[in-house]
Amino acid sequence: MFETIRAAQALTENLFADVVESDGSWTVNFPAVIAFLQRATDRAQPVLLFGTAFNFVHLLDYWIDHHLKVALPAGSRILETGGYKGRSRVISKPELHNLLTDRLAVPVSHIITEYGMSELSSQAYDGTIPQSRPGPFRFPPWARVQIISPETGQPLAQGQTGLIRVFDLANVWSVMAIQTEDLGMEHQSGFELIGRAEGVEPRGCSLMASDR
Repeated sequence: MFETIRAAQALTENLFADVVESDGSWTVNFPAVIAFLQRATDRAQPVLLFGTAFNFVHLLDYWIDHHLKVALPAGSRILETGGYKGRSRVISKPELHNLLTDRLAVPVSHIITEYGMSELSSQAYDGTIPQSRPGPFRFPPWARVQIISPETGQPLAQGQTGLIRVFDLANVWSVMAIQTEDLGMEHQSGFELIGRAEGVEPRGCSLMASDR
């Protein structure tokens, strides 16, 4: 997905900031990230920074330990995706976004969260940029979310917590619906992601990332 964005925007400078370890896992290349962001700052070139939530926690912990800060140029954006999956300390989304603002000088209004998975062709986002505060997640019109009871499998009313089920018409030559083990709550304008159901195994392509 990110490679599609890079190619479509004809980006002349970009960085995949992970290092593949001997066991096949990934870890963040902290020096490379620092050097890349510093070059962008020196050139006053806005940055589009993508990452998983737990990789951002690793990056922030490294920056805090080394007393680092950088003021990314105006117009920079951050997109965070994925949960923590037991790979870092868990912090709330507001705390994560506030820490990113503190260390990178990107306002909270320019940080957005994605909800998606490899089994879906579409993604949901928690708002648009610029925005005053994060809102509920919304899929594009061709995808729909149901919040269902884990006991009965039947849809729940708005405001009740249940499992997230996604119907995605963009899943051509694939399954139309995905039953997740993520907990959510439906609202009038979208849905709220609460987290993983208790006792289920972590899922996601970002599990290849190492917690070292």
